[in-house]
Parts: sequence; C-alpha cells; structure tokens
Amino acid sequence: MATNMPPHNLGEVVDGICAVIDNPHMTVDELRQYIKGPDFPTGGDVLGFSGIDSYFRTGRGSVRIRGKIDMEVTDSGKDLLIIREVPFGVNRAALQERIAELYKDKILTDISGIRDLSDEKTCIEIELKRDARPQVVMNQLYKLTSMETSFAVNMLAIHDNRPKTLAMMDAINFYIEHRREVVVRRTRYLLGDAEKDAERLEAFLLALHHMDDFISIIRDSKNRDEARERLQNYTFSTQTAESLGILIRSQASIQGDRYVFTERQVNSILDLRLYQLTALENDKISGEYAELLVRIKDYLDILANESRVLGIVKDELKAIKDKYATPRVTRIIPFSGDMAIEDLIPNDTMIVTITHSGYIKRTNSAEYRVQARGGKGVKAATTRGAKKDAEADFIEHLFAAQNHDYLMFFTNTGRVYVDRVYEIDEAARSAQGRNIKNLLDLQPEEAIAAILRLERRVDEKGNDITFAEGSGNVVFATKDGTVKKTSLNDFANYRKAGIIAINLEEGNSLVNAELTSGADEIVLVTHDGMSIRFPEEDLHTQGRNTIGVRGIRPRAGDYVVALAIVDPQKTLLVASENGLGKRTSFDEYRTQGRGGTGIKTMNCTDKTGKVVSATVVSDEDELMLMTTAGQSVRIKVATVRETGRATQGVKLMTLNEGESIQDISIVIPDDEDEEAPAETEDAGAGEVSGEMETPAEE
Repeated sequence: MATNMPPHNLGEVVDGICAVIDNPHMTVDELRQYIKGPDFPTGGDVLGFSGIDSYFRTGRGSVRIRGKIDMEVTDSGKDLLIIREVPFGVNRAALQERIAELYKDKILTDISGIRDLSDEKTCIEIELKRDARPQVVMNQLYKLTSMETSFAVNMLAIHDNRPKTLAMMDAINFYIEHRREVVVRRTRYLLGDAEKDAERLEAFLLALHHMDDFISIIRDSKNRDEARERLQNYTFSTQTAESLGILIRSQASIQGDRYVFTERQVNSILDLRLYQLTALENDKISGEYAELLVRIKDYLDILANESRVLGIVKDELKAIKDKYATPRVTRIIPFSGDMAIEDLIPNDTMIVTITHSGYIKRTNSAEYRVQARGGKGVKAATTRGAKKDAEADFIEHLFAAQNHDYLMFFTNTGRVYVDRVYEIDEAARSAQGRNIKNLLDLQPEEAIAAILRLERRVDEKGNDITFAEGSGNVVFATKDGTVKKTSLNDFANYRKAGIIAINLEEGNSLVNAELTSGADEIVLVTHDGMSIRFPEEDLHTQGRNTIGVRGIRPRAGDYVVALAIVDPQKTLLVASENGLGKRTSFDEYRTQGRGGTGIKTMNCTDKTGKVVSATVVSDEDELMLMTTAGQSVRIKVATVRETGRATQGVKLMTLNEGESIQDISIVIPDDEDEEAPAETEDAGAGEVSGEMETPAEE
C-alpha cells in the first residue's frame, strides 16, 4: 500500500488552499474550479475527468496520461510524427526500444526510421513510409507503447501517527492545520524573544530615571553579589513604571502592584556601561523599547485572533506562489473513453485461446460445434507447428468469457495484467491470432499461468463495481504447494504494465488463481494424482506483495497442477495426459487441514498417464479439451460418467500418436441447436477400476 501522489500546479494548489481557508465548507466540485487536476512536469494530456474526480473524493483513482505527438510533413513530402512530450515516468530510451521492437516484429510496418533529437525537451522524430496513414500509426503508438499510460493515485499519508488515505479536501484541511500550528508556534517563539529584549530595556529605563539611587547602591555595596541583592530589593510601583512608558502585562517583573527586578534585569543594570548614561542613549533605549512594544502587541494579537493566523498562512502561500509558480504544462481534455463503450459492443460469448508461443485471439463460441466424447474434434487454431519453417506450437490456455467481462492474466512470475475481453482481437476459429505482447506488456521471462474471468458488475447508477470492496477474494496456488488469499479490491488500481499479484520464491511458479467468496473450500490436485481439501477460512487475507502459506506438501518429484473451489452441487473432473478423465463428487474428498500430503484423487497408471488438470463441472456444462498438437474437442460433461475418487476414469478424447491432453476448460453453452451425440465404442469409453487406497496412503 505505497503512497503515490500526483504532482499538481503550485499556483493552483495555493489558490485552492486559500479558497478553502475562506470557505471551509467548500465542496469538491467548487474546489476543482481552483485545482484542475494533476500537472505533470513532463506535460502530456490527462484523458477525461473520471479519474481526477475519483481521487479528489476518495484519495484513490487512476488517471490516464497520453504523450503529445505532432504531425509534420518534410520538404520531400514524407510524413513525420514528432513525439514532443512523454507521459510522466516513461523512459525515453525504453520507449524507443519498444517502438523498434514493434517494427522488428512487423507490427508497426509503416515506420521507415526513428531519430532522437531530444535535449532538455523531448523530440523524437518518427519517419513514415510514403503510403502510411499518420493518424493510424499515431493510434498504434498510443495503444501499443507507453505513450499512453495510467497513473494510479493513492493519497496515503501519516496523520495522527496512523496511515490514512486522504481525499483532496482532507489533505488540504490537514495542511492548513499544519501551517496554522507552524505560525502559532513561530509567533510564540518570537514573542518569547521580544519579551526577553523588553525585560532588559525596561530595566534600563527604570535605572536611567533613578540613576543617582542606583549609583549610590552600587557604590556602597562591598561586592557584586551584595549590589545584586540590594537592587533586587529596590522596587517601584506599577504607576511609576507606566509613567516611564513601560507596558504593564503578565511579565515576570510584576508582583501585585509592584515592579520588582528579575535576576536577568539586575545583571543587565550591573553590566550597564557609562556611555549609555548619556541623553542620546536614553532616547535610543526609549525608541527601541517603543518599537519592541509594537511587535509584542502584534504577536499577542496574532495569538488571540484565529483569523490573523489564517491570514498569515494565506499571505505566506501567496508569496511562494508569486516567487515560484509556473504555468500549467499538462492539459486536461474530455475523452470519449469516459463514455460506456460497453453499450456499443454486444455481450456475446467468446472463446479466448492462447498458444504456447504467445498468440491470443477471441472467437465467437458458435464456431465450436458440440460433439460426442471420444471424437476427433475440430481445429481450434492454426499453430506455428503447421508451418514448415517454424518450430512446433500448441494451444496452452483456453477460456470462455463474455465480451464485457474482465480478464485477469496471471503470469508464472506472479504478476497480473487486466484487460477487457472486447479489447482482444477477434479471429476465426482456425486463425492463429495475434501476439499477446501487443495486448499485454509482458516481461521477457513471463508466460501466462492462469486467467480469471470477472463478470462486469454495475450499481444502480451504472458505475462499474467489479473491483469494489466485498467483491470477493483471489486465491492463488503455486507449483510447490503454496497458497495465498488476497482481496479482489487490492487489484482495482491495475496498470497496463502489470502489478504484483503474489511474491514467488526462486524456482517456484504460479499454477492457478480462483475467485472466492471468503467462505469457500479449496481443493489442490497434484501431478501424481494426490489432492487435499481445506476451508478457505484457514487462509488469512494477505496483500498483493506477499508469499502465502503452505497448502499441500507434495512428495518428492510431485507438484501442484490444479486449484479448484468446492461446489457441493457439482463434481470435480480430473483429466490425465492420455485422454482419460473422471467426475467425482466432492463428498468423496474429506476436509483436512492445509499443509498435509493429501489423499488420492486419481489412480495414475501407464494407461492414464499423469494428471494434467482438474476443474469443477456440472451436468449442464460443456468441456473443451485441447491437445499439444492444437486439436480440440467439445463434449457435454453429462456424457462423462461419475465415478469414485481412486479410479482411472473413462476416455474423454481419442488422441493421435504423440499427442497428449494439454489443457481443459469449461465452455459457456450457447442457446442454439446442438448436434446429436454420436455413437462411441465402449472399449474406449468404459470405466476402468483402480485399487482402493489404504488408510496409510491417506
């Protein structure tokens, strides 16, 4: 929970603070008439007002920033795109490397050259080919590079010795209180210094007007100590002091109606030099004391008058503004992105596929027809293995979602990227798709490990509350058996560059992530066919940047392959490498404490192969199975017979030689006519019994 406050324009902030001092009951809308929003030193454009309004009211929000690109034409007629401003925090060298990478990958094909002419100011010239469309290239730069980013605002500060997220009005009010305290303490300090000087000058005034008596006392004293004691016993009436122009107040010298010298005053008189007895010095002391009284009265008036304190705060701020304020460099522009784009996009069911080489696409689920289990399937994607000059590729992930939903892409390194389904390029069932690097800003060592679909939710006002507090938790499982629970709200301020979802120790990787309610039960399944079931309450909620706790303790050579959430109305489907699978009721899995070795979930043999995945299914579901060769088959879950826990299962899919099951996924059914199931051979689909495990194995 790191503080991330955006910079603002000094002049606007001073005007806003002064306005709040004059009107403490000012609303946020009124405050925004003075403080427009963030003002980044690198310039650029802030797109829309929703993010600004969010952090002004709550202290948290996401502001979209876009760099400035000018279009010019050279003398030879070629188009130039000149990057004049980059978003705040973007490294110019990294930006150029990204553009060069997109050109090398033949994504930005209309660029013919790039030159960096920057000094203190940014100036990156991008030369376009003669047939290029500058606006299209500009849009590609905004979409595919960091020329458009988000600034996640988190106005977290320490107040009253405790961290607190501050809305803009709270931050201003706390600052005003701080400045008020500074002015009051400074005035008290200056008043104390003035009182010390006044104390000394009052002693001089009294001594000069009674000089003969003082000289006699000093001359008749045997030593300095006796003179000090006799002078302290020499008192005056307050009327005498007032007649000499001395201001009677609550100073230490006043005791009742008498003016009695303090020890400091006596020492000042004894240290008085002879030249100070002249009439000129007398007038000088009187004048100095009169000036000092003016200051003392002013200090006392400040301390007694709150309006004067706040007035000083305003005057000092205005002086800073006059000296240091500069014009705003970041422009805030209306943006159509503030509109609900979902209203323009049909909320169709889509199948999202990702290949091992990182190609992603979405395809309308209607292109996948229903078949009987045991069939050969249809082509789900043209993988790179179909090309003679490319190394083999295969479908690694498959996910079904609606167009308006959110997809959370969790990588094997523990980071998460969030995107909308409709932002993924749509392609035909047999198409290869587009490189996922064009959608997600993946780091070189990252690969997608899990995808979580979040159904978009809105409140009665139409506001998106998908990531609101109380929306649920995300439970993670890693290869070594570690699990962690994090609130979904912690991912609300996601960034295009991704954020940390879970900290992973060296050699570990993320297996899966699931959305939970807080009262669910969790099942972990390992490659060797072991499983463990434990309640979610055993996991305490942790932040994003944490490691987690032990969920299951795999045996030597074993590792976790699946994470599932228990649903008593459904069953757990386990699939093996050789195309066999089974459904088992959750009643077969007893609840245990987390951290154990678990119990058997599938009897793994040479015929079945090891377990590749497991998922929760119901009779109404349809299942998509993907092979390492890119083949797919879509079957009805109801055709997979329910069996016991320690069995081998039935055949789900007929595999060619060298093929194995790579991934399985639940498919959202379409409301359309489905093909009748075909007849299958019992020899390939019958149940294969396994040995029942002994209590010692559990």
